[in-house]
Amino acid sequence: MPNISNPILVSHRKKFTWLRSYLPYLLFLIIMILKLGYFHDELNARNIDMSRIDYVIAVGSLLIVSFWVLLLPVRIRIITLSLLNLLLTGVIYADLVYYRYFGDFITVPVLLQTGQVGSLGDSIRSLIYSSDLWFFVDLILLAIFGLLYVIHLYRRSRRNRSSLHSVQKQRADQQASLRSRLVSGVLAFVLGTILTVGPIQHSSKTWAAGLFEGNWWNMTLYNVTGLLAFHGYDVYRYNKERMNSRAAISDEDLEETVAYFSEKQEEARKAAQAETFGKYKGKNVIIVQVEAFMNFVIGKEIGGEEITPHFNKLMKESLYFENFYHQTGQGRTSDADFLTNISLHPLPTGSVFVRYPDHEYDSLSSILGSEGYHTAAFHAYESSFWNRYTMYKNMGYDEFINRNNYIMDEAVGWSLGDKSFFKQSVNYITEEQAKNPAPFYSFMITLTSHHPYVMPASLQELNTGSLGKTMLADYLQSIHYADAALGELVEQLKKEGLWDDTLLLVYGDHDSSIKEKEDYETFLGTSLSDLEMHQMMNQVPLLMHLPDGDKAGIYLEPAGQIDIAPTVLHLLGISTEDNYLMGSDLLSTSKRMTVLRTGAFANSDLVYIPSEDRLFENGSCYEMPAGEQTDIHACKPSYEKSKLELSISDRLITHNLIHKLRAKE
Repeated sequence: MPNISNPILVSHRKKFTWLRSYLPYLLFLIIMILKLGYFHDELNARNIDMSRIDYVIAVGSLLIVSFWVLLLPVRIRIITLSLLNLLLTGVIYADLVYYRYFGDFITVPVLLQTGQVGSLGDSIRSLIYSSDLWFFVDLILLAIFGLLYVIHLYRRSRRNRSSLHSVQKQRADQQASLRSRLVSGVLAFVLGTILTVGPIQHSSKTWAAGLFEGNWWNMTLYNVTGLLAFHGYDVYRYNKERMNSRAAISDEDLEETVAYFSEKQEEARKAAQAETFGKYKGKNVIIVQVEAFMNFVIGKEIGGEEITPHFNKLMKESLYFENFYHQTGQGRTSDADFLTNISLHPLPTGSVFVRYPDHEYDSLSSILGSEGYHTAAFHAYESSFWNRYTMYKNMGYDEFINRNNYIMDEAVGWSLGDKSFFKQSVNYITEEQAKNPAPFYSFMITLTSHHPYVMPASLQELNTGSLGKTMLADYLQSIHYADAALGELVEQLKKEGLWDDTLLLVYGDHDSSIKEKEDYETFLGTSLSDLEMHQMMNQVPLLMHLPDGDKAGIYLEPAGQIDIAPTVLHLLGISTEDNYLMGSDLLSTSKRMTVLRTGAFANSDLVYIPSEDRLFENGSCYEMPAGEQTDIHACKPSYEKSKLELSISDRLITHNLIHKLRAKE
């Protein structure tokens, strides 16, 4: 009997086939767009809105990422889309959690540091919110639906397996489906490319000109490219940087770099004429990098008790730099270490310790080692964290005293408590001094006041009252403990007879990553302007005690971590004329500019704060010391100078330029 098809039934069957083929893909696109929108809302990034164009780019990026799914047979698309959904959701959510702590996105260099994630357990848990479940609700429903769909396909295939007509029809359908899949896949890719590349290219030639040529901040890139395209560009950028690091530097860039350091050499020659140069020649040096130690706590009280009583007392006989900035980037603690000991800026992405540990640097430890000092780094944690065990060898330390060398007799937070850490470290120094009385340089990195700042009840000595159970309250408790440990360090140095022969420097490595402005205002009892909040989040203490207590006082000129090594060398009478250091001696230079990795800068006259989109015109310029906002163009000359400084530093690191410049000398 002839097979007479009903046109209406055929039409309905085609519609059903189309829906079965493409509805899951459309739902996937809609769900992922909603997640990207929710992700953007959770960032709470000022001056960056997700406009219609941003949604267009997001759709285009999703099409590029997923077009290949349309090339697959219909029966496995739902499973594939579910897995792709899971993967992309993981990327989006990981970026959100990372942003909550670092204010940045995960990049390829950061992924090279994933071995550290296991050590960040408590910090990561504190950054996960209950509202984040919205990212995963659809995956639960998809898992259930996917299972039912697989069962349905299995049963249908068993029913149709024995039918010859069914087999013939399946072959015909497969041929038609293959053509349809190829066409739809190619169309999705082409459309995705147009929707993504077109708007991004337009922005990069208009309001975001220079976006891909300069060292723009990742938030700026995200503002133009969206999250998925940002990660695509990041992979391209990383591979390009690796290739460029092996490529020859242009003559123009080389001349620019040489000219910059010629000026630094002249500055070093002038500094060598100052009365302070070499005043403490041959003295010991101890530098203490205190975890998350911020400037706003200095001199403050809570519940009628000083938060940092020992630091406050030591200030009276030391140099205290009130406007001292941390200049760290994604490398955080390792960046502070790099800035302090090598006097170059950190990279815009990742950590130099991880990315370029084998390049040549002029480090404080290697310079002092060449002057007969015994040099050692002290940190009661895993030697592999931040790739220290490799980097410290390259920096010329004689020894790296790490977790394996300490007795864990005071477990607090991440590892050994600061009090025991200092005690055991000084014991090691005195033992070494008994064997080798040469002057020493000891670089100590504390750990107790690390995010999320949870202290045992027995060590919580402050009444944080009005702050309640906020993270800021926990932070103050941890800093109070760190301050007490510092007090014990000073007493032990005096007891061991080291105090009068030692330069002691104490500074904070970076901010606390606590961004709740309301909590700071509650603590301070006053509202904070944008400038005050910027300074609060970027300023850390620097205290420098000289053996004879000379030069004690409060210094108001802006300074940064990059200035520490040149200052120490100046006091010891070691010229930096032949070294590639970007910082300045803090005692012989008064007019200097402190540049942050974000593009912000501060000098005695101006402070520039970039906007979230990192466009110069959208930033804010303030006259100092009044702190009043002024015309943005007043900051333009210094802004261009700060960009040049960051560019030269990046060039020096990525191209291993110190080695190449020395080879030509």
